[in-house]
Amino acid sequence: MENQKYSRRKFIGKYILAGTVSLGTGVLIAGSAESGIAKEGDLKQQTNNPQSAQNNPCDDLKGVSADEIAKRKKLAYVNKTPIPDSHCSNCALYLPPAKDKPCGGCMLFKGPVRPEGYCAYWAPINN
Repeated sequence: MENQKYSRRKFIGKYILAGTVSLGTGVLIAGSAESGIAKEGDLKQQTNNPQSAQNNPCDDLKGVSADEIAKRKKLAYVNKTPIPDSHCSNCALYLPPAKDKPCGGCMLFKGPVRPEGYCAYWAPINN
């Protein structure tokens, strides 16, 4: 019976280690997400600049609600990925363009998505 006791020292050590690992993981995720965060001016430029939409139809957010634009910002969507091997077109959440459409979409928010874009929730495609 003595061997089955769980010491307070082991209990505290185990949970301090688990907490440290969790905190470290959170810091890594936050750091990688921050590197792809769009500046507030970038989103305003996308929505208010018709010239931008003429250059690339995937930048045209005219029919997208303010809530959905806020979602894009919260998810740190950018038109050009800062991580070469991680982009929308190789993300599990990416919706490829429909026939005769130039832009894809995303399962997380509405509106056009560039294949070379990126957001903090990028997930690799599992084959």
